[in-house]
Amino acid sequence: MRLPLLVIVLALLWLAITGNFSGANLVFGALIAVGAVFLLRDSVAPPRALKRLRRIVSLALLFLYELGLSAVRVAILVVTPDLRTALRPAVVAVPLTVKSDGEITLLANLITLTPGTLSIDLSEDRKHLYVHALSVSDPQSVIDDIKSGFEARVRKVFQ
Repeated sequence: MRLPLLVIVLALLWLAITGNFSGANLVFGALIAVGAVFLLRDSVAPPRALKRLRRIVSLALLFLYELGLSAVRVAILVVTPDLRTALRPAVVAVPLTVKSDGEITLLANLITLTPGTLSIDLSEDRKHLYVHALSVSDPQSVIDDIKSGFEARVRKVFQ
């Protein structure tokens, strides 16, 4: 049985056993299922599937961290008394090392879901993703952040 499917089945089983069908209980059941699968990893799934699950969890945690950090940055920017000088919008061409449609789509969506950034377009040759950022002091730092953060983790998930 595939690992994500097993986690989902175990989480739903947890809901049925407890009789509490709330979202919080579903999350708790999923955490218990992930823990159980981790403890029984040798008999449940090949090591490769567990590596991929760890990479997915790592990407999700990075996204949540970036989401919170960016939300705070945008909130500070919005309450700045002189908004005209604080805003430094720019469109940055991010060179891509990811190639497949799934990788590019996931990367573009992660960037768009992060406050203060928006994926605008993909170049015709699929080598650059154009990203609009709300406040850019150094375009290279935006590129480096995306490449070392989201793009590196997305590449690992799809390996």
